[in-house]
Amino acid sequence: MATNTYFFLTFSLFSFLCNFPVILGAKSDNHRLLRVRPLPLPTEACSSKEYKGRGLKIVHRYGPCSPFDGEKATPIQILQQDQSRVNWLQARLTHNSSRLDVQDTTLPARPGESLNTGNYIVTVGFGTPKTDMTIVFDTGSSLTWIQCQPCNGGDGCYKQQDPIFNPAESSSYLQLSCDSAECSQLSLPTGCSSSTCAYLITYGDGSQSLGFLSRDTLTLSSDIFTNFQFGCAQQSRGLFGKTAGLLGLGRRPVSLVSQTATKFGRVFSYCLPSVPSSTGYLTFGADAIKPGIKFTPLITKSNGPSFYFLNLIGINVGGQAVAIPTSTFESPGTIIDSGTVISRLPSSAYAALRSAFRQAMSKYTPATSPISLFDTCYELGGAEDPGVPKVVLRFEGDVDVNAGYSGTIRQVSETVGCLAFAANDGDGDFTIIGNSQQLTLDVVYDVAGGRLGFGPGGCR
Repeated sequence: MATNTYFFLTFSLFSFLCNFPVILGAKSDNHRLLRVRPLPLPTEACSSKEYKGRGLKIVHRYGPCSPFDGEKATPIQILQQDQSRVNWLQARLTHNSSRLDVQDTTLPARPGESLNTGNYIVTVGFGTPKTDMTIVFDTGSSLTWIQCQPCNGGDGCYKQQDPIFNPAESSSYLQLSCDSAECSQLSLPTGCSSSTCAYLITYGDGSQSLGFLSRDTLTLSSDIFTNFQFGCAQQSRGLFGKTAGLLGLGRRPVSLVSQTATKFGRVFSYCLPSVPSSTGYLTFGADAIKPGIKFTPLITKSNGPSFYFLNLIGINVGGQAVAIPTSTFESPGTIIDSGTVISRLPSSAYAALRSAFRQAMSKYTPATSPISLFDTCYELGGAEDPGVPKVVLRFEGDVDVNAGYSGTIRQVSETVGCLAFAANDGDGDFTIIGNSQQLTLDVVYDVAGGRLGFGPGGCR
């Protein structure tokens, strides 16, 4: 399987090189139908607040604050796409891929579903003069890429909302050669077109980005970085929505975190809004570390050098520790990921959490979920219920993270809310801390200091 996939990727890359020129410039078991509305829930109005610190505004791509006209998704669609991402992450980690952002396993491609690289978007500038591009940010990827002309739909690029970046209109744009140090360090399937370095990224659902490794000026709010390395995509296959590309916040040398290390010291933080109708922020440098942050060690593992590993040691429900041996989380390990929606736990850990949560929720009426991902659901209505027990994730270093209501209950219809965790296929899969359990928190990545921090009361 791995060998066949490699030859497929190589063939796709060189087919691409030969065809593109170098750029010069249901029904439930009890038969009750649930009405599932498109996001946003519970309000349709944008309550965006101006962020006054150094950083970028974070917007939910399907919410009313999004600049994307008409792009909507139901909770069911989002969680179906979320499973595709989890499959991709597990495959990358399990198969120890040495090629950045490329997996060695072919997963079934399902028409109408995307990789779902993330539900949260930011706007940054590329080129001189700058052209603003709205892209998803992803801690699970390292290479930043955007779509570039001359691709123009069809078999070239998908339809994005922003105008496709035109390198010929940027005075600072440069394509990198095959013999450049940057090309040799990319750790991606690469090829040459007139001595120009080309890259190929393939995601778990069959989505692809193919293009040229390039340099140009990157603008992050008021901060300007010259000679920023990124992928200038000439062919993009898959449904990436209306975004212009991806901002890679992983740990590889090509990531934004590494390339801006001189100025920002490999430190960044974000706060994800609790509902799609509000906004958060993405901050870099010293401004990212605020008072009240508690840190847990960051772990590095050879099978996932781009990912952020940390040690989850336990879970509390309603103030009581759930009976889960710490060893359950130790192997193969835990990552935190901005693009995964629902946290995935080892199957035995999830079973213990589910049992404790059901016991604490005995006064509520159970409900059948319209989404097979969830098996612990209740009639709650659309408003936050203070009677729902707190779920606290416990990390190494005496760091306790309250998941909050939005990280405990996932609203899947107008009346039904479900426990916002899911089980892996077994205890041998990686634990993934998803973004539902990160909402409203200051999540601080001090990569240089080897630590990751959590603080309450973010997004203010």
